[in-house]
Amino acid sequence: MHQQQYVGIDLHRRRSVIVRMNDAGEVLEVSKIDNDPVALAMALAEAGPDPEVALEACYGWYWAADLLAAEGARVHLIHPLGLHWDSRRVKNDVKDATELANRLRRNDIPEAWIAPPEVRELRELVRYRAKLTALRTSAKAQIHAVMAKLGILPPQAEMFGPSGQRLLDAMDFPGPYGLRVESLRDLLEIYDRELAMVEREIARWLKDDPGYHAIQTLHGIGPITAAILVAEIGDVHRFASARHLCSWAGMTPTLRESDTTTKRGRITKQGSTIVRWAVVESVARYHGGAPIEPTFRRIAERRGGKTGVKIAKVAAARKLLTLVYYGLRDGEIRCLSREAA
Repeated sequence: MHQQQYVGIDLHRRRSVIVRMNDAGEVLEVSKIDNDPVALAMALAEAGPDPEVALEACYGWYWAADLLAAEGARVHLIHPLGLHWDSRRVKNDVKDATELANRLRRNDIPEAWIAPPEVRELRELVRYRAKLTALRTSAKAQIHAVMAKLGILPPQAEMFGPSGQRLLDAMDFPGPYGLRVESLRDLLEIYDRELAMVEREIARWLKDDPGYHAIQTLHGIGPITAAILVAEIGDVHRFASARHLCSWAGMTPTLRESDTTTKRGRITKQGSTIVRWAVVESVARYHGGAPIEPTFRRIAERRGGKTGVKIAKVAAARKLLTLVYYGLRDGEIRCLSREAA
């Protein structure tokens, strides 16, 4: 009779450690391999049919998870924050892999969702666009820094539109300063071109996605923000409710409870940073529009001051993410549909 085996893999960039364990918790084998698909497949074959495999959601896990699943393993992706390994006195690769296998055997793992390949590819586009935007912003800031070194005050707020470009052409940047500004302006042209290409590809991917179009009816959410939310959230049906989605995004308050005392604090911020940023930015100007703005105003007035505005903004962002959940799930946002009717 085949004995179920549990495999813990401590995956690294070049090499990995694999620990196989049986139902009784006995370590059957410890092996170290170079990160090669053939070597990983051969090591997994030693675990017999349908092994349970655990690996961390670490740098470059895509290829390993896909290969393991193709070889017939039941793959469990482990969220590193749930392991609490910082408190261990001794930490090395073998102990890490052994602990993964042991916790998998005990069904005591903080499991993360393994996004399907098409979602990962969309995320790649969205995250690459964010990188390009950051590089473009950095280049603009560097040009302003050169102007500040030379005592040149920007004649207008926007220096990178058509009129701003003409002003830059007319400015005298001596020596290395001129070389740097010219180089940065060339880079800005490249970034603009590449951003346009990536945005066209994102639009092509999502043109038939009903949830993508539905959430753009919300105030503050345009095509790019909608693409970020669709890509990062993935299959919205994996969340039992909108509250679960808000918790996953780190938008729910911390809770400290002991006996009869209950304290709620700031939001956890333990979740998707980019989703949290997207919804907070979306309410920064319009405060969520008609369904959400009254809540923002009420909280801001009750709390008062800048702190009250910040708290109200987070509350509005959480409500916006709640509506995003229903938009992605149903392909429409019913409260907006009723208002339109």
